[in-house]
Amino acid sequence: MKYGSIDGVTRPLSRVIQGTLGLGRLTEAQAFALLDSVYAQGARAFDTAPVYGQGRAEALLGQWLSRQGTRGSAVIIDKGAHPNAAGARVNPRDISADVARSLTALGVGSIDLYLLHRDDPNVPVGEIIDCLNEERGAGRIDAFGASNWTHARIAEANAYARSSGRGGFVASSPELSLLEPVSTWPGCLSIGGPSGAAARAWYRTLQFPLLAWSPLAGGFLGGKLTRELCRNPSTPEERRVVEFYSTDENLARRERLGELARQRHMSLGQAAIGYVASQGSNVFATVGCDSAQEFRECVLGFDVSFSAAELCWLEAGGAAPW
Repeated sequence: MKYGSIDGVTRPLSRVIQGTLGLGRLTEAQAFALLDSVYAQGARAFDTAPVYGQGRAEALLGQWLSRQGTRGSAVIIDKGAHPNAAGARVNPRDISADVARSLTALGVGSIDLYLLHRDDPNVPVGEIIDCLNEERGAGRIDAFGASNWTHARIAEANAYARSSGRGGFVASSPELSLLEPVSTWPGCLSIGGPSGAAARAWYRTLQFPLLAWSPLAGGFLGGKLTRELCRNPSTPEERRVVEFYSTDENLARRERLGELARQRHMSLGQAAIGYVASQGSNVFATVGCDSAQEFRECVLGFDVSFSAAELCWLEAGGAAPW
């Protein structure tokens, strides 16, 4: 496992972050066994949110940290201000309420890295930065960042923070994989594909910590989906992934990734993580592995380094670079 650091977070973060979106589908024993298995492989950062399993993911993660005695070595990445049926919730009142709720659900005194799950461009960045600084000053969060915010909006927020002598965002978590989604969940942001090139350049230039979610494109790059399966998905999960990613361009990118994986003697999933790890940014990969073997492939992906020519070929095709 490789590790990195983020300003304000007191412990190193594993470059592969285990997400907890799927914990709500597991029994307590299954969830603990999965967390034990990834921890044994070096996972020291765990991503969660109140909307995952309607709070069950946070609760299970908190119970595991307490029972296994791993709180002192694990970094909790929690998210809040997710919209609900009433609309957007990116405002000081809802942010503070979500922080308090998550602390109770997790059973901890503070959250290492707190991310806003969505943005609301109608709310001035100053109100948001001021609120998050109050939460940090009270000791409820150690550092804060954004998820699904544009890099321009992050830059605006951090400019306000500098001008007012306050702390700013220290990390960002957009969707990033080799593919470019054609749709996604409302309010989510991808920086993959041609349309994300400017954003990726911004992260690369600033070396701003990038916590890429869905680097395996929801399993589209995990080796299970074929062109035939894309034509006839049989489960709700398969239908969602097909809806998000199934285009001729993405299928061609997936086939090129498979060809390069064979050339380099690695799995498709390992190559998919290698693509993200090769971006030249201060990058981490947030994954939702269901088994120790899947997590192992992701860890091995951070040992992969693709050349600029290989990255260009994966993205756009043309003559193979070998």
